[in-house]
Formats: sequence, structure tokens, C-alpha cells
Amino acid sequence: MAAGKLDPIDLRILDAIQRDGRITKLALAEKVGLSPTPCWMRLRKLEKAGIVSGYHATIAMRVIAPVATVLMEVTLANHRQADFDRFERVVRDVPEIVACWSVGGGVDYVLKVMARDIDAYQRLVDSLLEREIGIDRYFTYIVTKTVKDETVLPVADLLPE
Repeated sequence: MAAGKLDPIDLRILDAIQRDGRITKLALAEKVGLSPTPCWMRLRKLEKAGIVSGYHATIAMRVIAPVATVLMEVTLANHRQADFDRFERVVRDVPEIVACWSVGGGVDYVLKVMARDIDAYQRLVDSLLEREIGIDRYFTYIVTKTVKDETVLPVADLLPE
């Protein structure tokens, strides 16, 4: 199932489950204007196609405990495939690194790190540097306020016309 084959009902299903991953079969069917069985079959088809890749709860971490959210730019010393692979392998195994993007431009990666505090973040960075995973330079940006952190993707707006 390719993006071009999504019809308006599929798009309504995707929007609804992004907003409420625990929506019942009946409520989803009502919301998108289908009877429950065809609606459920469409959802299963979207899941099997890999378009729906999982269901998750969003945790308000700052309600549980104060945390430091840090964005980190990383430039590697060398740019061979093995260097990228080694860095990415380590990053995948560090729980405090909650997101990592390989980017074009003046840096190689942008990471989102969540740590107990700035000291914990610095200890994490020190441990990464000690592991000698190819980091040449890094820049740290402390998040002082979250203005927008949207989890609902504008699927219909991103499809080609």
C-alpha cells in the first residue's frame, strides 16, 4: 500500500488513531463513517503495510520529575560508512538519547537527550567521548521551554497533490 493509494477514509483513520491510540473499534468506525468490520479491516491493512508502526502513550515527564532536555549537534572526525555505523550503534544503546537524526549541512547528527540534570548530561557526553566513537565536535543546546512538540502528523497535508 503506497501513500498515493490512501483514500480520504484511510486518512481519517490515521488522523483518529494518532489522536487516540486507544480508540475502540466502534468509536473509530463512527468517527470515519464506516461500519466496524470494514473499518477494522482497513486499519489492519494500514498496519500490515507498515504505515501504522505502533501505538504509544505520551508521557509528561516533567510532571513525574524535573528533567533536562538537551539538543546536541555532533560532527564526526571521519566520514567513512564504518564511522557512521559505529556511532549509530552506540547511540541506539543509550537510553537517554531519545532521538537521533542524521542530517546534511555543517554537522552529521542532531540528538535529543533527556537527562536528570545538566550534570548527568555532561557525564553522558564524557562517557561518549571516552568510548572513542569518532566524535570530533559537539555543540549543546539546553531546551528552556517547549513551544511545540507535536505527535500528531499532518498526513493529508504532506501527501503529494
